[in-house]
Amino acid sequence: MMARLSTGRTLVGAAILCGMVLVATAGVITQFEPQTPTRNRLEAAAELFEQECAACHGSDPSGGRAVSLFDQAWLDSVDDDAIITAIEQGVADTEMPPFADLLDAPEVWALVQFIRRRTGSFVEAPAFVPGADGEVIGSERHTFRIETIVDGLETPWALAFLPDGRMLVTERRGTLRIIADGELSEPVAGTPEVWERQDAGMLDVAIHPQYADNGWIYLSYSEVMPGHTPSASEATPGMPPGRDPPSPPNMEVFVRGRINDDGEWVDQEVIYRAPLDLYTSSDTHYGTRLVFDDADHLFFSIGERDVMAHAQDLAVPLGKIHRVNDDGTIPGDNPFAGRDGVVPSIWSYGHRNPQGLAWHPETGALWESEHGPSAGDEINVVDPGRNYGWGVISSGIQRGITEVSREGMESPIVYFTPTLAPAGIEFYSGDPFPGWTNSLLVGGLWGQELRRLEITGREVTHQEVLFAQFGRVRDVVVGPDGYVYVARQDPTGGGTGVALTASTPGSIIRLVPSVLRDARLL
Repeated sequence: MMARLSTGRTLVGAAILCGMVLVATAGVITQFEPQTPTRNRLEAAAELFEQECAACHGSDPSGGRAVSLFDQAWLDSVDDDAIITAIEQGVADTEMPPFADLLDAPEVWALVQFIRRRTGSFVEAPAFVPGADGEVIGSERHTFRIETIVDGLETPWALAFLPDGRMLVTERRGTLRIIADGELSEPVAGTPEVWERQDAGMLDVAIHPQYADNGWIYLSYSEVMPGHTPSASEATPGMPPGRDPPSPPNMEVFVRGRINDDGEWVDQEVIYRAPLDLYTSSDTHYGTRLVFDDADHLFFSIGERDVMAHAQDLAVPLGKIHRVNDDGTIPGDNPFAGRDGVVPSIWSYGHRNPQGLAWHPETGALWESEHGPSAGDEINVVDPGRNYGWGVISSGIQRGITEVSREGMESPIVYFTPTLAPAGIEFYSGDPFPGWTNSLLVGGLWGQELRRLEITGREVTHQEVLFAQFGRVRDVVVGPDGYVYVARQDPTGGGTGVALTASTPGSIIRLVPSVLRDARLL
């Protein structure tokens, strides 16, 4: 989907309304600041569509006496402002009347969201292919083949390459393993004990930029509150998600350690642990992605743990992206360093569940993927000290949030409707796929896809789904060979008969060119 245009941007696009084509001529679109609907308002939008729109446009992709609005290609070509303008002002010389006097701003926004969400429901997802190895896929820029590197994993969460070409992979159930020459090791002994339920477990892994000299490996994981004595009424690790029985108080932790010559985890040091009074029985919204900059600062994300107010509270580390030195100390030039009552490691705030972080290879900007509420997943460019709005604004649908934008808060570069549930992200650079250079690769959990975003400056100019038939994509990494490596797991939720957050078998696959030189680029 395309993001809404900001004030003063020029709009060029087409909206098909009441059987006519509304060509949005070059002109200035005023920033629209509607309110996000609650679910009840979205249901009201469905009724409103049937009352006011369906007689003309129809209720499905076949349309009526006018062209259907449930057209994915059209929705990909226009932004929300174009649709809002047409609804509010009508379309001259057509049967499309203005609705500004009939609908308030939240109702118009709800109608736009309904059209986008309903369109997604008509798009049939590709059938799951359980054996990806050898599959050949033709994309817009390249034809590639899927190769399975290893299978036999259980919900692989993250990948990282060591300088010698070996890979580290985490499994959410609580293990760290090594992949060497296509062989999967036994779990590394001595890694931290994790709390594993629903979204909790062993999560990200990252390698220190100076690993060859210091051997440091960084992990993020969830733990039961230190000193807590489990009760008989509490859940035990691996139980199905739910509120009954409740989980013990838990929180994500960030540590570093080394793997010795005997394959054991040693020398562990805590990089960041939240105050114990923030530990919660929630098992959602951990965030926990790790990435280093070129000055060896460590950036890491923490979700708001299902409490929206945390994201706006600078005295709380939750719902934030943080920046620390490689040993966990605070850089003096952090945006909030030295301010009383503020967590000094905070780099940005107003985040819900940030699961992807990546540096643009040319601009050096930090990009982030974030799980939003229904129909509100985001891609952001993260700047120091900025507020990304969660708890106050959202492009998605969340009870208690009534605004889409507000002065002083950052709107997403792009948001996804239907839901994608973006996870790991990576910018592509390498020789095997020159047509993807500087594209952002985005893994999708709910969308169960790998998506490629073309970017100019801070704008997403084009999107392409590379595949959507191999299950949930947890992480995507460009290897030292320039091939694209993906951590995937078998599908969950959505009619599979498996709970959405259940642990399922997974594997590491990679994308390689199907020919040495793709004819598409000749």
